[in-house]
Amino acid sequence: MTGDQIIIFDTTLRDGEQSPGCSMNTNEKLKVANALVELGVDVIEAGFPIASPGDFEAVQMIASQFSDRSTICALARSRDDDIQKAKEALASAEKPRIHVFLATSAIHREHKLKMDKQQIIDRAVHSVRDAKEFCDDIEFSPEDAARTELDFLCEVVEKTIDAGATTVNIPDTVGYATPSHYFKVISYLKQHVSNIDRSIISSHCHNDLGMAVANSLSAIEAGARQVECTINGLGERAGNAALEELVMAIRTRADYYGVHTKINTERLFPTSQLVSSITGMKVQRNKAIVGQNAFAHEAGIHQHGMLQERSTYEIMRPEDVGYSGRNLVLGKHSGRHAFRDRTKELGFDLDDAAVQKAFDDFIVLADKKKEVYDSDIIALIDNRLADAPERWKLVSFHTSAGSSAIPTATLELKCEEQPVLCDAATGDGPIDAVFRAMERIIELTARLEEFNVRSVSEGKDAQGEVRVTINVHGRHYMGKSVSTDIIEAAARAYLQALNKADAERKGISEQPADEVAADSP
Repeated sequence: MTGDQIIIFDTTLRDGEQSPGCSMNTNEKLKVANALVELGVDVIEAGFPIASPGDFEAVQMIASQFSDRSTICALARSRDDDIQKAKEALASAEKPRIHVFLATSAIHREHKLKMDKQQIIDRAVHSVRDAKEFCDDIEFSPEDAARTELDFLCEVVEKTIDAGATTVNIPDTVGYATPSHYFKVISYLKQHVSNIDRSIISSHCHNDLGMAVANSLSAIEAGARQVECTINGLGERAGNAALEELVMAIRTRADYYGVHTKINTERLFPTSQLVSSITGMKVQRNKAIVGQNAFAHEAGIHQHGMLQERSTYEIMRPEDVGYSGRNLVLGKHSGRHAFRDRTKELGFDLDDAAVQKAFDDFIVLADKKKEVYDSDIIALIDNRLADAPERWKLVSFHTSAGSSAIPTATLELKCEEQPVLCDAATGDGPIDAVFRAMERIIELTARLEEFNVRSVSEGKDAQGEVRVTINVHGRHYMGKSVSTDIIEAAARAYLQALNKADAERKGISEQPADEVAADSP
């Protein structure tokens, strides 16, 4: 293998956002896009413009703000109106790409599209030519390629390259492939498509069988030079190939793969944390590269080896991926400048107003805790970065509970310029009582579907992070907050989720159209 570059195509903002409960608004997408640019991603698939007005706006704004540093891509089905929307959304982009897709497998031809092979080829060619009128950089995906007959797949790929496709993406749409199977598919295309040298081969692997990263690496071995992936492996169903795992596999095993990427790996951990915070999808502790345990060594024999020589049990350094541990860094007497310097070291680029707000939170926390850790600071900043509507604000709360008492909560909430509203409720515990009282005041009934608590750092005075997911009229809303008081953290997290539901009820925000977004590679 030659020492050439692998193009990193990130689809967190499109395929990743299609994870249940992971919808992002435009401002949140802009924050993620900025992080992806700082990470060094080559191509950002910013969204599916025809899916909703919100998706269109997000692609349009990302194209206008970030296209000077990364290629900005918009997804479109092989339909004229889809491609027209993509063109309009990318109008201001310096480096635009339109990604056109059409299913090719027998099961999709027969049951979804009701089209024969020639009709598939004709539509694919027409769509690529239509997109080509707008820009030179065109990607075509034969959806469900891994389950498509190889000879027909070759024919579709060859015809779309002739029509102007500069990248041909081979999706394993349902995560059906194995590494050897996927290697053979990519190899077969290289051997049997006469004009394959005129296009870059790309991989797009789903993780239904847990092999998305392995399959993507097999594609690289077979000659693919673009990999499509997402931060933290987000995506429909079991997700996509995880960007951080692919990038570090390529870097750590450069001796084997002989390729490289342009990714600034020290931005991997901060970017992972940002996406987790915005989407509400917690990174599992034992997740490779960016999980909390990724660089933890508990077994005695491992610890002994690490003390003697790090490479005995560590194939990557924590600093290589920007990992932040639990180092004690600041106290209540630390100044604002020291705090700002530490936030920069932790990977945050905050303006003066954001630094001041986070510093104010830090001073309050330092009065409650003896020791403040990096993870505490990250949690405070994530809490401040949460781009959620705040129509309702928590003024005060009081709870009463005990083994022989009925749990009761009394709350005061304020809605914009209106007077403070107060109400009380009982529940099967103090937190349940708080939630019920909030719903009474806001006049919004929700079903709690997920309630997760974790310690941000160590010690009895550690901050607790609470994440909740609620269901209101069939839609899911996430809330997250941190505090040394778990009841307070739960109250603020639940209020954040209720605020999102209330904002949508008032017509303030939009969600993507699920029926359109679900139809994708």
